[in-house]
Amino acid sequence: MPTKTFAVILCGCGHRDGSEIHEATLTLWAVHKNGAEYQCFAPNVTQHHVLNHLTGEEMPEQRNVLIESARIARGKIEDLARFDPAVVDGLVIPGGVGAAKNLCTYAFDGPDCTVNPDVARAIKTMHQAGKPIGALCIAPVILAKVLGGVTVTAGQDGETAANIAKMGGVHAPTLHGEITVDRANKIVSTPCYMLDSRVDQIGEGADKLIQAMLEMMKS
Repeated sequence: MPTKTFAVILCGCGHRDGSEIHEATLTLWAVHKNGAEYQCFAPNVTQHHVLNHLTGEEMPEQRNVLIESARIARGKIEDLARFDPAVVDGLVIPGGVGAAKNLCTYAFDGPDCTVNPDVARAIKTMHQAGKPIGALCIAPVILAKVLGGVTVTAGQDGETAANIAKMGGVHAPTLHGEITVDRANKIVSTPCYMLDSRVDQIGEGADKLIQAMLEMMKS
């Protein structure tokens, strides 16, 4: 069987204003652990803002999402504008508050958010092709906004669950390391730091998510 390839969309570097580094790294680990390959992507846009990860205070500078994401990808990353669903088998979006700030405007607009056009196109084209999509932490809200009618998880967070419903999705409560599988839509999600998780629990969730997506690729 040919080696499967996952596209992984990053949104910066650091959980307050970009990708959550543990979630992103453990997603990449899980892909390789399960015998697959990955290609990282990020939108070539300016971050919404830059935060000091010690204090949470905003810093007077600008950073680029693609350039910052390259820190996690060790430079091996492509502009999301060049994403081609035909050359990958699955799509994964790790979390981090940057997913709700740089990939969409959920952090500011809630269920009325808008989604970056390249992110929306990647999700829609993969879904139309019948290829599985995974999302970690807060990233499932993007799938609810773009696709509607999908079942995803945000752990035990009631406000996020209500907003997912407002966007046309269905929320399934989960605990540490658990996944939610929407087989009809080929969507897999896991709560990660939507709960007060340990790093090993993040790895467990990422591993289960990738395994479930690989099973979907067989059907």
